[in-house]
Amino acid sequence: MSTYEFKLPDMGEGVIEGEIVKWLVNEGDTVSEDQGLVEVMTDKATVTVPSPRGGKVLKRFGNEGDIAKVHQTLMTLDTDAGTEADAKPNLSPAVNPQVVPTRSDPSRNSKVLATPVTRKIAHEHGLDLSDLEGTGPQGRVTKTDVMAALSSTPSGTRVPELPSVPFSAAGDQRIPLRGLRRKIADKMVRSKFTAPHYTFVEEVDVTELVALRKRINQTLAETPAATKISFLPFICKALVRTFKKFPLLNANFDEATQELIVRSNYNFGIAVSTDEGLTVPVISGVDKLSLEELARQVQRLGRAAKDKSLKREDLIGGTFTITSLGQKGGLFATPIINHPEVAILGVHRIQKCPVVRGDEIVVREMMHLSLSLDHRVIDGAVGAEFTYGLIRYLAHPENLFLELV
Repeated sequence: MSTYEFKLPDMGEGVIEGEIVKWLVNEGDTVSEDQGLVEVMTDKATVTVPSPRGGKVLKRFGNEGDIAKVHQTLMTLDTDAGTEADAKPNLSPAVNPQVVPTRSDPSRNSKVLATPVTRKIAHEHGLDLSDLEGTGPQGRVTKTDVMAALSSTPSGTRVPELPSVPFSAAGDQRIPLRGLRRKIADKMVRSKFTAPHYTFVEEVDVTELVALRKRINQTLAETPAATKISFLPFICKALVRTFKKFPLLNANFDEATQELIVRSNYNFGIAVSTDEGLTVPVISGVDKLSLEELARQVQRLGRAAKDKSLKREDLIGGTFTITSLGQKGGLFATPIINHPEVAILGVHRIQKCPVVRGDEIVVREMMHLSLSLDHRVIDGAVGAEFTYGLIRYLAHPENLFLELV
């Protein structure tokens, strides 16, 4: 019998652990290569981890709700018991799909459980996690625990906690933050706590862009299997051009070394709303893709985010994020930066509005842009200049093509 140890793979930059959300196979099942074995939730997203080999599941390690470290053994397989050709996936539901996490035993508590984000915040403020009482699953120290410790008085006396909010009526409901929703809450607190945000808002006349997109989609409609192009691919291309002149915004900030890492690649995160919350898959090499290729990537990542089929490579390497709600985008908003990036662009609804051109009032297609930036590294003047540079391409999309001549 040939035994293979299936270990939790590297899930992305800075990710050192993940929560076992759901086992997809049971002990005794025969699995095929690339078949999903387990759903794991990290700081970035919930992903399905596939099997690198076919075989029979001998033993699983860890329960749903447990925290597994990267490279920790999750399962052993007998690779002689099945091959990719003859193995048949077991489609029955995994045992106990909704196990409530329990606290770990004393031997496991010898090492404090905490997410990388929580560890970083504690390290930056000189806190020893072993001194804190974790309130999360298995005694895990959460960001809330760290924040509570940071709110202590100089003498070390803990500031009294606020009382729990009582029900005001019999029909009220308490909904705990769990799973991806809890991860989103933690990451938003991390970003706002670390980066001093400011947002620059301006409107842009996209009448010409609306007309150009319409003409391109009419042409594509004549080609079988062509992908309809939304406004996002145009915005991506305009951003790449603008970053050429303002490279500091296409960057990550390294908290540990206090260094701004200006990225040479253009990998844009596209915020996607799912039933569980907001996920930000990444389109890599935006500058190397055509408008239609970008449209395909936007659609693919949107579907994968909603059905939880995102892969590791879909979640790493982001240099900048775009968030858009389309026609539900409102007038403007103040988006929160996707840490460790230093800027995020909010794209809002396009609507016909009366505007003054010369001495006349005309109807134009107008849209607002909201650019949130990290004031530690991006000054207000730079943020404004970047926004107007981006507007130049969106208001006059022919400039995107003129620079290719």
